Amino acid sequence: MMPMTFEVSSSVTLLFDFWDVHGPAGMVLSVFVVLLLTVLYEVLKVWRVWLGCSSKLARAPSVYATAQSMHSDSNTVLDSTPSESSLTPMEPPALNTRHRYTRHSLLLHGIQTLLHIVQVSLGYMLMLCVMSYNTWIFLGVIVGSVLGYFISFPLLGQV
Repeated sequence: MMPMTFEVSSSVTLLFDFWDVHGPAGMVLSVFVVLLLTVLYEVLKVWRVWLGCSSKLARAPSVYATAQSMHSDSNTVLDSTPSESSLTPMEPPALNTRHRYTRHSLLLHGIQTLLHIVQVSLGYMLMLCVMSYNTWIFLGVIVGSVLGYFISFPLLGQV
């Protein structure tokens, strides 16, 4: 029977029967593996957000360029004001350009979906590790989360 309270022990079974830890060396290695998995979880989270932001930024200049090209031959001040330019009907981009952006965004969405599957699976595995009620494993998850956040989230500001 598994304990239902946190315990400080050097023996625990994590996730699978073959991951049976007995002794301090095995516990240190297991905590390190759990810590690395938690850092990977945080990096995947940021990578998904970064892909979403980069796909939005890649599409934004094309719309802006289309609006600017429509007004490039206009010489009056009234035509270039934001209120007038927003009322000007915009022509859709050429079919080839639209098809390319659709294929590109579909590929990005597919990659984000795969990353989401890996992230959710990894999150549940880490939750099950914490549910072993071993204090060392719990601390490995917490420290890995802090370390992963510290490493990866500043990279998100560079988008």
